[in-house]
Order: sequence, then C-alpha cells, then structure tokens
Amino acid sequence: MRGNDDWWRDAVVYQVYPRSFADGNGDGTGDLIGVRERLGYLSELGVDAIWLSPFYTSPLNDGGYDVADYRDVDPRFGTLADFDAMIADAHARGIRVIVDIVPNHTSSEHPWFREGLRDRYIFRDQPNDWESIFGGPAWTQVEDGQWYLHLFDPTQPDLNWDHPAVREEFRDILRFWLDRGVDGFRIDVAHGMVKAEGLPDVGDDLHVEMLGHDSVPYFDQDGVHEIYREWRPILDSYQDGRMAVAEAWVSSPARLARYVGPDELHQAFNFEFMMAAYGAKSFRDVIDKSLAEAELVGAPTTWVLSNHDKPRHVTRHGGLARARAATQLMLSLPGSAYLYNGEELGLPEVLDLPDELRQDPAFLRSGESRDGCRVPLPWTSSDGFGWRSPWLPIPSTWGPLSREAQEGDPGSTLAFYRAALKLRKEHPALGGGELTWLDSPKDVLAFRREPGLVVLVNFGETPVASPGEVLLASGPLAADGSVPPDTAVWASAGEG
Repeated sequence: MRGNDDWWRDAVVYQVYPRSFADGNGDGTGDLIGVRERLGYLSELGVDAIWLSPFYTSPLNDGGYDVADYRDVDPRFGTLADFDAMIADAHARGIRVIVDIVPNHTSSEHPWFREGLRDRYIFRDQPNDWESIFGGPAWTQVEDGQWYLHLFDPTQPDLNWDHPAVREEFRDILRFWLDRGVDGFRIDVAHGMVKAEGLPDVGDDLHVEMLGHDSVPYFDQDGVHEIYREWRPILDSYQDGRMAVAEAWVSSPARLARYVGPDELHQAFNFEFMMAAYGAKSFRDVIDKSLAEAELVGAPTTWVLSNHDKPRHVTRHGGLARARAATQLMLSLPGSAYLYNGEELGLPEVLDLPDELRQDPAFLRSGESRDGCRVPLPWTSSDGFGWRSPWLPIPSTWGPLSREAQEGDPGSTLAFYRAALKLRKEHPALGGGELTWLDSPKDVLAFRREPGLVVLVNFGETPVASPGEVLLASGPLAADGSVPPDTAVWASAGEG
C-alpha cells in the first residue's frame, strides 16, 4: 500500500498501546497477534493509520520506553514475523503503520550500557542539580564513583548525542523499520537528546519537567534540529509518504513550529490542545494560536485529546458528554487527529487501582501514575472482558463499555466515533481546508468549514439553536432540534 505522499496531513491516527490493546495468545499481555486480529475492528472504525507504542525488546521497567534492542520484538509482544504479518495485513486493509522510536535514552539492559560504552551515554564525576521527570535526582552513581544521567527512570540512561556512533546507529534503526514497511515514526521525547554544553545547573527557580522552557538546559536545545535535518533525507528517500511526528513538550506554539518543516519533521503533537481546560474560550485560544503557527510553517496542526501519558479526557473534561463534544470539535479542525485506544468506547481514567498493582515507575518515585489510562480494553461483556488475567485489572463496571455491549447500539460512543470518522472521510469540508469563525454566544464555538459545513459546540448551560440541517451530533438534540449543553454538531448550512 503506497501512494498519496501527503496522507498524514489530515489523517486520523489511532494509537495502540500494545500491552493493553488485545491479547492474541492468552497470556494476559496484549501483543502484535492481538493487534493483527483486531485490524478489522480498526478498519470498521475508520482510521487511516495506527501508531504502535513500543513493542521492542525491553525489561518493561517503563512500559517498553526502556528499549534494550531497537531491531527486535520483545517475546511478550511476539516476533518480527508477527510484526511483518501485522503490517502486511494492515496495508492490505488500507491502514498505515507508525511505530515509536525512543532516541533520548535506552534501557540499562541495552548492550552499549551493559558493555560499559560510557562515551555513548552521559557520565560525569559529580552530578548537577537536575531532577528526574519521575521524581528524585536525575543521576545514579556506579561502582567506580561516576554518575550517569537519566531524566526518567534510573533504568533509562540518557544517550550522548554528541557521539557519532549514536547518530549513525539511529539512522540505521530508521532504515531497518522503513525497509520493513513502516509508514512513519512517532519520536519519543523529541525535544530531548541534546543537552546544553557543560550541563549547567538549573538553579532554584526552575524544575525539570516535560513541558519545555526557553532557558532550561535539558530540553528544546537548538541541537535537536540538526538531528532531524539528518533524518528527513532518510524519510524522503523512500518517496512514498514516510513521515515523522514529534512528541515535543515545549513552551509555546512558536517553539513547537521549529520542529516542523520541509527539512525536519512532518508533524508535532499539539499538547496545548490536549491540556486546554474544557470551555469555549480556552479551546478557541489554543485553536487560534495553533492555526497561526501552522500557517507560518506551512504544515497542518496535529490535534490530540488523550494518550498513554495523561488521564483520559472522559475524566479530565468531566464526563462522557463533554468528551464526545470535545472529540467532535477535534475532528472538525484543519489537520490530522490522533485517537487513543479505548476512547472510542468512552473509557474513563481508572483512579482506584491498588497501589501494589501499579507498574508505572513514576508512581514509585513521585506518587504520580499513568497506569489509569493504560488499563486493558474491554472487548466482551463477560468475566475477563476478553482477557485471561490481564496485566492490570479491568474495572468490573466496564461491561456496558465493552466493544461487545456497544456493537449495534446506535447511541453508543463506538457508533458515534464510527459515524464521525465516516463523515469526515466523505465530507470535503473536514480534514483539510480553512476555518472561519462565526459570531456566537459567549459559551459557544461556531465556525464554518467550506464548502457549506458549520460546526457548533455548546459549552454553555442552556440550549442554542442549530446552525442548519444536522449531519451529526455528539449527543441527543433537544425535542425542538436545538443543541443542548455539552453537545457538538456538524450542520449543512449552504455555501453562504
């Protein structure tokens, strides 16, 4: 499956967290066989591509983002043959495949680290004052007294991107997976890799965090752009729409825009949209800023509401009605949209996991946990929800949210997502194109997507009049056809 080199510009991409998506061999851990078996489900959902979180050889100290071998599949997830079969079937169904690449750090079980190749990591005689994202010091001491940097878990030593062997290795890793047919890469911690010369102290005024800051010495350094200028010709050399999207937590849309362009990466996640408070003003402010920056760099914005690192937006925004309205808003915007597995079922964040079952290393160091958004998906309504002893427990209350329970129910969240993605593909005004804001009440967003489609989202407390013939609503309309609170509609309103 090739062609359409710009497919990513308005694609709907579905993030698969392999460990939690579907279990193909019955061992309680999701795997590539499970992904392959569910490709029909993803095709029916209407996605253009899937993004696979890491499935590489790993001790899974950080859910696979601690990679021990970048060129192989961890036995818990399958084999390279399973990957090849999965990607062939995906392409046969018209689904492209994006894989994660983790270039900021390796696992401490990577051969380089185990063999003592310290020049490929960041070692020094004395630690500085940097702290780990997961809490505690960002330095661990080894037997001879030296210290190594790990901005995440101690089992994830940061690589030294000043070393030519590191740069050459990752260029070869890209080619390895491109030759196997992957359509793109999601770059983990894309604003990392390069640290300020001399590793200066942060000082008392700043604290290490994923969200970038213009003056911190560990993220969003100018040198990262040199790396992406080395990677872009590799992607372009395949001449069939291979792409890369950055996970870059930076301080402003202007700095995010620096990662995107014809000589660097194709996309960067719009985390300001994901982190915006639920409401007309907050969403409008982020949309305006994001579209302005997209116009500046000549590349579309990449919208996202949930992922494997943040609480699910059903919980974050205050309920399913609001989550569905926010989703329809996102799917209305110019650019591409990334969905997180399970959001099409309306899954909430799991807040009451027993502490002894939590596996996120951040929980052990800081008390904060991402496990609640990584609970396995409920496929059936019966005991086990289609899993045999899942690696994290599935809430007993999730029966009505299972794929089986929602199948055939026209009012279900699954049916809503399928309808929205189908209409997005069919309607020329969605995906690409322009957005024109319309006058609307204070707590309402309304805009036109040409030709002839109006989007309205009611964030207020009272119903508002529909802007035209409703093609899709995120929830039931009022008896008089008006749009209730916490509801979005797409309406046909002519060309005027």
